[in-house]
Amino acid sequence: MSQDIVEIANVTVAVLGATSCDFAVPTLANDLIGLAWEHEAEMVAVPVDCLPAEVFDLRSGLLGEIAQKAANYRVGMVIVGDVSGHVTASNAFHDYVYETNKGSTLWFVPDIAALEARLVR
Repeated sequence: MSQDIVEIANVTVAVLGATSCDFAVPTLANDLIGLAWEHEAEMVAVPVDCLPAEVFDLRSGLLGEIAQKAANYRVGMVIVGDVSGHVTASNAFHDYVYETNKGSTLWFVPDIAALEARLVR
């Protein structure tokens, strides 16, 4: 799994590469938390293309599980990339993105520059 560990605004972030897409759906949340702990990162940034399609179907419960484990273990999760297709297709997903972006546990950002701008505030 390729990842870079970077410091953005005094936050250690594990930024997964586009080739880091070998996640098993049943252990996805645990794998992301484990990655953060392995690298002593406070936040994990995952490219949208690395996540299985089920993640973006709120009925699957995967996003909720990721957010809950991130909150429990105090690890920020960031999904990086274009989710506009999912937002357009589902009012519920639109609302989910809106609400989570107001919090501190799970964010959706278009790119790493947007993540950096958000952390600098």
